[in-house]
Amino acid sequence: MRRKAQVQTTALWLLLLTVGSSTGCRQTTVLAGDSNIPTAVVKEADLQLLVRTTGTLKTEQTRALTAPPIAGGTLQIIELARAGEQVHAGDAVLAFDPSQQEYSLGQSRSDLLQAEQEITKAHADAAVQAAEDKTALLKAKYTVRSAELDVTKNELLSTIDAQKNVVALDEAKRALAQLEQDIRSHTASNEAALAISQEKRHKAQLAMDQAEQNIKSMRITSPIDGIVVVHGNQESTGGFFLDGMTLPDYQVGDQVNPGSSIAEVIDLSKLEISAQVDETDRMNIKIGQAVEITLDALPGESFAGKVRTVGGATSREFWDNTKHKFDVVVELDRLEPQLRPGFAAQLKILGERLSHAVSIPAEAVFTRDDKKIVYCRRGSGFETREVKVRALSEGRAILEGVPLGTVVALVNPEKNKGRGNTGESGAATPGVGPGGD
Repeated sequence: MRRKAQVQTTALWLLLLTVGSSTGCRQTTVLAGDSNIPTAVVKEADLQLLVRTTGTLKTEQTRALTAPPIAGGTLQIIELARAGEQVHAGDAVLAFDPSQQEYSLGQSRSDLLQAEQEITKAHADAAVQAAEDKTALLKAKYTVRSAELDVTKNELLSTIDAQKNVVALDEAKRALAQLEQDIRSHTASNEAALAISQEKRHKAQLAMDQAEQNIKSMRITSPIDGIVVVHGNQESTGGFFLDGMTLPDYQVGDQVNPGSSIAEVIDLSKLEISAQVDETDRMNIKIGQAVEITLDALPGESFAGKVRTVGGATSREFWDNTKHKFDVVVELDRLEPQLRPGFAAQLKILGERLSHAVSIPAEAVFTRDDKKIVYCRRGSGFETREVKVRALSEGRAILEGVPLGTVVALVNPEKNKGRGNTGESGAATPGVGPGGD
């Protein structure tokens, strides 16, 4: 009996030791130990959350300057401000040769004068015709009246003379009716001729107004204060453009197609940086956080800014459509004259300061079935535990639910033992290491 009690006591102690050694890790798979597997200890530390990303300097306000949409062929540049030149609203930036439009204006003005002369002549001709028709009408009416009086004397005349009077009256009436019809035709004809001349004048006036407007549009002024950026002349290559080609800027003397974008004026007083971050970094960014900025084009210089807006998800990774990108806009604390839109920027967003944060190296976090896991040391082996990652910053993963002092693997122990792909991989989110792959 005493021996049996000793065996039971020993078994109980072994069970307690097993439970104690697995504290902080829920066993799912016990793996063989390997002394070559690198490990790290879950530690507590004060951390500054940092989000690193890249962006592009851009301006809130820009205005494109394009060749006016005028039909009739290409336009020739005769004036163009220098690239980088400071201009104010209303300053002339771009001008095109107005010769063709000036010729069209002269032609339209000549057509207008001719149409007005035709209208004057049409009115005069109509007045002459109306006077002639009025005289003829009076004469025809008089003839009819005279014939009617002759017919009233037929009782006193012979049959032959009476018949002559009747025939004369009929002829006079037919002549009057024909004349009245002719007068109506003359009136309609004169009105039609006048309408044609008036339409010619209207068209000529419209053409002249259009030509005057086109001449005005040949000179383009800046709608805002800013600097001039001259675009590359894509028409110089005949419409063909290959990656790596450098296009010459538009310059005075170039022929351009109507509607071509020649330059733009950008407002440097409202510069900002547009960037994107991954969804794991999105939760660490808040409006108003400080940002440290460096620009590739200005090595050795640094700038300060702050987060102005954090947008919703705008795009997905091409290779993994479950991962979203979020827009972030950073405003600079001060503007410098050497800054230009299009500069590539390196951003370091200073996030929340965490006190007594429980963390491990980011490469110790793995992904299995879309869940985050770590490999906890247990005796001579490792076992998996699902964890919640609060944040990722500077190569550290901030965790919840893992006790301090827990030893975790920095590589996948299963793959390290050559067991093939078990469906586990290192966390694929930025800031997380290779995960033992």
